[in-house]
Amino acid sequence: MTDTRPWEEQFHVERIEVVEETPTLRVLEMTLAPGDKVPWHWHSNIVDRFYCLGGTVEIESRAPKSMHRLTAGGKCAMDPKVAHEVRNIGSDTARLILVQGIGPYDYHPVGHE
Repeated sequence: MTDTRPWEEQFHVERIEVVEETPTLRVLEMTLAPGDKVPWHWHSNIVDRFYCLGGTVEIESRAPKSMHRLTAGGKCAMDPKVAHEVRNIGSDTARLILVQGIGPYDYHPVGHE
C-alpha cells in the first residue's frame, strides 16, 4: 500500500493541512519551522507545484540538478521522477501551498548524498 501521508510517520514538520484532496489531485498548506525539511523523495506520476506564502524555502533537485530559493510570491514545480528536498532556510516560519497532481499520489524516499 502506498504511503499517502508520509509526514505522519516518515518525517515531521510544524504543520501540514490537507486543504482539498481527490484520488488524482491534492492541495496542502505546509508550515515549516526554521530548520524543518521535507527530506529527499520523488513521485512516480505527479508534479509538485510549490507556492510560497511567506518565509524563505529552498527546493533542491538532483537530476536535473537545480536550486530554487522561494520567498513570498515565489513558485516552482518538480516533475515526476525528480528527487527533491524542501527546507526552510530562514529564521522565521515558512508557509507554502503545495498542489500535487494530476495522477495517483506516491512517495518514494531516497538516501542522503
